[in-house]
Amino acid sequence: MTLSVNTNTTASSSARMLNINHAQLQRSLTKLSTGKRINSPADDAGGLAVSMKMSAAIRRNSAVQNNVNNAISFLQTQDGALETFGSILERISELKMLHQDITKSTSDKGNYDTEFTQLKGQLANLKAEKFNNVNLFGTSLGSVAITEDGGQTVALTKITLAAIVTALNAVTKLGSLTITNVTNYIGTIATDRAINGASSNRLQYALDMLSINKVNLEAANGRILDADIASESTEFAKLQILSQANSAMLSQANLLPQAALRLIS
Repeated sequence: MTLSVNTNTTASSSARMLNINHAQLQRSLTKLSTGKRINSPADDAGGLAVSMKMSAAIRRNSAVQNNVNNAISFLQTQDGALETFGSILERISELKMLHQDITKSTSDKGNYDTEFTQLKGQLANLKAEKFNNVNLFGTSLGSVAITEDGGQTVALTKITLAAIVTALNAVTKLGSLTITNVTNYIGTIATDRAINGASSNRLQYALDMLSINKVNLEAANGRILDADIASESTEFAKLQILSQANSAMLSQANLLPQAALRLIS
């Protein structure tokens, strides 16, 4: 190798390696600081693209879970109203039988009719109940998405109480009411509650599946995006040693031209 004062290729080579090691050391430090394996597209362009898609899917999953939970809450509120509606119908059927008691006076029967009128008013109030300003009854709610891509849905059956309320309002006295009609009304409410319960159960199972899918998506995304701290710590220690060694060798390389000075001194 030519001994030269103007050109020190050894020092240049050492400086280049020092810069490379320093850049790698900075990337390793960034990974340890953020806990992420990918901090810029340069780290893993393909992995970053996949991670972005998974991150979007995770956020959609969370939104769908929120919507399903709201739908379940709606159905629970609706069922509470149906339960009360059924209880009132049971009381009306009881009043009907008490009204038929031959030992009751006209005044007694009038009291039963008064309660019957009040109960009909409460049934009308229940028919108009709302959840977050959405009618519990008589409104078509459509379908609830149960997957993050919206590909699967659960249709909620419209439940209406209008027919029962209208029919009862047409009856002014218990004497005009038939037990058969009241029994049919109670049967209708029982069917409505069964429909409500079936929808609630299906949504709950869908919610369980959404939770499982979210955990799996997060795990898959973590394998792409997250840094292996143990492995990265080892790499960081190695790069620190190399960087220190490069600095020392660069210092020695910078002293080589002095040999040329000794020859001409």
